[in-house]
Amino acid sequence: MNIVLLEPEIPFNTGAIGRTCVATGTTLHLIEPLGFVLNEKSVKRAGMDYWDKLDCRRYVNYEDFLDKNPGARIFYATTKAKHVYSDVTFTDNDYIMFGKESAGIPEEILVEHPDECIRIPMLSEIRSLNLSNSVSIVLYEALRQTNFKSMELEGELHRLKW
Repeated sequence: MNIVLLEPEIPFNTGAIGRTCVATGTTLHLIEPLGFVLNEKSVKRAGMDYWDKLDCRRYVNYEDFLDKNPGARIFYATTKAKHVYSDVTFTDNDYIMFGKESAGIPEEILVEHPDECIRIPMLSEIRSLNLSNSVSIVLYEALRQTNFKSMELEGELHRLKW
């Protein structure tokens, strides 16, 4: 699975998303410009000590991302979509793109891919959810649909026995 952040602005969100990607074996794709320096303490603090385990790929712009990932099946997460994320059938190698916190994915990109635009339902008074929360919601649905491939499905107690 692949998470794509188009021009992320808030280092904490990117760090938290990076940690989620490490925990799920997901590749993180970052499309510049970034609203922060990638080695900022706040990115690493949110990613904790997992950042060095992250498969993270950077691109100079959206076109560079498309050029380096030919044939990628991309879903575009946006509040402007007509399709709900849980109605999509995800596969192992899909890409799920999220836009920057202040503006989302540019409409010029969205109008080219109306059937691949997906949304998280929410009340109409709310503009959007936090980016790292949105990534977690959609990513875990995609992973559920692919049977949590290669992931631990049971946990063990530390002190007591089940």
